[in-house]
Amino acid sequence: MSLRPYRDIIRRQSRTVHVGSVPVGGDSPISVQSMTNTPTSDAAATIAQIRALEEAGADIVRVSCPDQESTAALREIVQAATVPIVADIHFHYQRAIESAEAGAACLRINPGNIGSPDRVREVVKAARDHGCSMRIGVNAGSLEKELLEKYGEPCPEAMVESALNHARILEDNDFFDFKISVKASDVFLAVAAYQQLADACDYPLHLGVTEAGALRGGTVKSSIGLGSLLWAGIGDTIRVSLSADPVEEIKAGFEILKSLGLRHRGVAVVSCPSCARQAFPVIDTVEALEERLSHITTPMTLSIIGCVVNGPGEARETDIGLTGGGNGNHMVYLSGVTDHKIDDAGLIDHIVELVEQKAEEIEASVSDSALKAAS
Repeated sequence: MSLRPYRDIIRRQSRTVHVGSVPVGGDSPISVQSMTNTPTSDAAATIAQIRALEEAGADIVRVSCPDQESTAALREIVQAATVPIVADIHFHYQRAIESAEAGAACLRINPGNIGSPDRVREVVKAARDHGCSMRIGVNAGSLEKELLEKYGEPCPEAMVESALNHARILEDNDFFDFKISVKASDVFLAVAAYQQLADACDYPLHLGVTEAGALRGGTVKSSIGLGSLLWAGIGDTIRVSLSADPVEEIKAGFEILKSLGLRHRGVAVVSCPSCARQAFPVIDTVEALEERLSHITTPMTLSIIGCVVNGPGEARETDIGLTGGGNGNHMVYLSGVTDHKIDDAGLIDHIVELVEQKAEEIEASVSDSALKAAS
């Protein structure tokens, strides 16, 4: 039994679908993904952006394939990537076949929008032949005309009906290796649609609040929508859609998952908002530390608190803690215990060194445990 049952998140049980080497659904970790915004036909530029996303921790990357020039470049892109590549397809069934043949791990496609049943069968055959999964992607802004006429406006019921209609087409072709998304720019609409879809099927769900906005507003909006769903146990892979550098989507995605205890990657910083009691410039210090520690992927916690009011209590709960003290005497905590004092000079360099040492210790301990388990 958990000592902190209020933190328990019981995930919805879904079937597992593989996007290349990444399992989505079941008991698999919730994966974080983004999408390139370079012309896919420019393989070099697209590969460079994928590299940046990989370094940020992306589990899956999607690229748009609107034309034959894009699918022609896709093979080189897939071969250069170390993460699975999803091909984003709209309407053109031939682009889906070309993408599967080029090595895409997944096709983002709505089977009801690509033409005749024969074309659907051709796409399904290509996906099956090349080990490709699919994602049915429903958006509130592009619902089918007949559903808008039936319901009068985009609503959760219309979005779920659209998703299940598309799913039925794949099921009728004996294809079940797919996940589903029902995205909307309206948080309430997106959350309600995902809640209803979660009850209606057992397919893995790709979460997203689409067209969420710029970096700050979009992150807040996505955090509310995705966070509420994930807290309820709904969701198997996520994308935070931002009008910003795609790397920021990965960062935001991991922060959402870290806040809920669903994924642990890198340094989780606990810091105060600063006030007149601060004994060192907290805001500048935290900003510098986040930048200097962005290369650390080992999960750990770091508290940076400007004074002794809340500092000791926060430090007891983190791997490394810093509490501001008078006259430049700041207390450093290691594993929740007071260890030594430091002054202002070299404060940031010192904390970075401690975090890097702790990361090495954790990694060494994990390696030792793995070797013992294997022996």
